Amino acid sequence: MQRALMKSFRVLPLRFIYAGMAVFVIPFCMLFGRKGYRAIYHFFRQRMGYGPWRAFRNVYLNHLCFGKVVVDRFAAYAGKHFEYDLEGYNRFLELTGEESGFMVLSCHVGNYEIAGYAFRAMKKPMNALVFSGEAATVMEGRSRLLGGNNIHMIPVSDDMSHLFAMNTALSNGEILSIPGDRVFGSPRTVTCQFFGSDAKFPLGPYKLATARRVPVLAIYVMKESARRYQVLIRELSALDEPLSAEALAQRFATETERVIRQYPTQWFNFYEFWDA
Repeated sequence: MQRALMKSFRVLPLRFIYAGMAVFVIPFCMLFGRKGYRAIYHFFRQRMGYGPWRAFRNVYLNHLCFGKVVVDRFAAYAGKHFEYDLEGYNRFLELTGEESGFMVLSCHVGNYEIAGYAFRAMKKPMNALVFSGEAATVMEGRSRLLGGNNIHMIPVSDDMSHLFAMNTALSNGEILSIPGDRVFGSPRTVTCQFFGSDAKFPLGPYKLATARRVPVLAIYVMKESARRYQVLIRELSALDEPLSAEALAQRFATETERVIRQYPTQWFNFYEFWDA
């Protein structure tokens, strides 16, 4: 099934696939995926302050944009090329030329994974923490394409060996990429101000960064059109900056909110992020 889909992406225009999703797939998902629908609807109503009809329209656009992002990932596996506008890329390149390793924080905004196909082969290896559960074909295609740009995956494992791999990457002066916005059931959280209210973020990435005193970047990859993405690279902390994990987490939350306000339909959060 996965292989057949990827073959179809080699010949079908992206806009044709998008149109099919807009008319058939997205209404079906909204009708039967009520839990995710309610969460993002509450975001537009309570955090963005939209009225009911505007919130409903943006829920539809959010679901459609998410579908486009998923399609783009498969299209990239199939060999289609996208155009990228890079903002802050010079700082990223500077850090790859230094001896010290550094961290990159990602989140469920835009299409972060596709940035791996935008960066040419880097001087430093990038090690990306990933969660299992995807089809073998997808994992195989991802490894093949990202590996060509010196990007390697660290799967989360039950025996916690991924923690050793993460520390080893930083000790070797490499790049470590970690999601900075999902708790995934961990009891270790940090509370940040996010869209005017308290929200919980995972403490682990920020503890690791401040303990190792490494530079930290946040990268957001935002869809602008069918074949174009805007890559936003923001520096959150510098080498040896005396910063607490809580302060670093708040910087990430503040920057993420700024990007979401600019691209409100590209935050793919389908559960209740706030406690109240």
